[in-house]
Amino acid sequence: STYAGNLPDMEIDQTEEQAGDGINRRTLLGGAAVGALGVALGETSRSDAARTKGKKKRTRKADVVVVGAGLAGLSAARQLVRHGHSVVVLEAGSRVGGRVLNADIGNGAIAEVGGQWVGPGQDRIVKLAGKLGLSTFNTFNTGSNVYYRSDAPVVLQTYTGTIPPASPAALGELNSVIQQLNLLSQEIPVDAPWTAANAVEYDSQTLETWKLANTTEQETRDLIDLSIASVFAAEPRDLSLLHTLFYIRSAGSFDSLINTEGGAQEQRITGGSQLIPLRIARRLGKRVVLKAAVNQIEQSGRHVLVHSGRGVWRAKRVIVAVPPTIAGRILYRPALPALRDQLTQRVPMGSVIKCIAIYNKPFWREQGLTGQATSDVGPVRLTYDNSPPSGKPGVLLGFIEGHEARAYAASSYSQRRTDVLECFARYFGPAAANPRSYIDHDWDGEPWIRGAYGGHMPPGALLDYGKALRAPIGRIHWAGTETATSWSGYMEGAIQSGYRAAGEVTSAL
Repeated sequence: STYAGNLPDMEIDQTEEQAGDGINRRTLLGGAAVGALGVALGETSRSDAARTKGKKKRTRKADVVVVGAGLAGLSAARQLVRHGHSVVVLEAGSRVGGRVLNADIGNGAIAEVGGQWVGPGQDRIVKLAGKLGLSTFNTFNTGSNVYYRSDAPVVLQTYTGTIPPASPAALGELNSVIQQLNLLSQEIPVDAPWTAANAVEYDSQTLETWKLANTTEQETRDLIDLSIASVFAAEPRDLSLLHTLFYIRSAGSFDSLINTEGGAQEQRITGGSQLIPLRIARRLGKRVVLKAAVNQIEQSGRHVLVHSGRGVWRAKRVIVAVPPTIAGRILYRPALPALRDQLTQRVPMGSVIKCIAIYNKPFWREQGLTGQATSDVGPVRLTYDNSPPSGKPGVLLGFIEGHEARAYAASSYSQRRTDVLECFARYFGPAAANPRSYIDHDWDGEPWIRGAYGGHMPPGALLDYGKALRAPIGRIHWAGTETATSWSGYMEGAIQSGYRAAGEVTSAL
């Protein structure tokens, strides 16, 4: 349960450190340990509320208001404070971190139920983590992976490397598809994909259409679907080919997106990725205000007024650091230009439920397995070993993504648990059916996020509306991983976007 009282500053600091270096008995899954942090980050105390009841709330002032306390918003605020500007961060929820979230799994251990991995080329987030006193460790990747295919002569096989042991025909097609996507992505300017020479052709079709035109083997198509779901939490039919190529280019290659060793899943943050926003927020202190949903932003010639459930702030500039679809729910006065407003109508979020089973030990390692499995049947078609650096307890991580996540939107926790553990047992044997505990997190159900891993673009969106994605509108600037040109959709992209937006504001001020 969330702690609702007030704690002295020193006690707050200790709470945050416990959350980082062994989360004690509180869980971060529902924002509990962060609830205590939120008191120190600006929640009005009961005595303050009593004194101000019935009185008109005063308008407070800051140089910059940042909307959203995810990685993008907090990294922007951190940069602005370093440049001497007064800043307030308004967060609608009861915790900081946005799409990164740690969960207490007992005995001081955590497992991430949100964004978690970092890899080569993601230099900003690794550098920032180091400045915050955090380190990384390698994702467990020793041994063989599991490949399950329901219609194969051998249903379950083990293999090493990235590509499963598909049929020779499927492997040939898959390698060809990856090479083609990598080659086509090199045509895409990351800062303006809509200007690519073949942008009209690429943005006039889905990845599904392109896939069907360039493959014949069902196994190839299934593996492409699995890869796309693992990256976008969406289906090939949801994505513009142009957006897919931009995404690949922003990460360097398709291989970088899907690989563990040498790829985006190579490392994790020791103590969990949510420690990054927690430690930034701790340093920002009362500049961060929780439960402060922004409902209106008014611009005039000299200032901007930001209205929230916790009051009104007058500022010189505002950075909106939330997903485009959430940004579109804010009322703007004067109204935003039609291009920006219609953009927010065209960037839906992916769909994912992250599922975690906790065991006394990672028994699959004793079988020579990495804990990584891929499958053509669900609901869980992709798994990882998500154990702490010590290997105790053992943690299996499974993803319900894209269509499967949408199908499970109305399912009960009990039903999900049963079906997920059935998948784990299918891949790793009967021991996987009996964890000591199980948790999952449905990101579509997060009221201030409404999905993960990021927003994606269907055909036509980038071509006609892409130029409105980052362009400031008067005193309003935009951040969020969807606006990044490097590692868009990832934690790295969120940090890059925050730095860019902070740079724009600093120049303007």
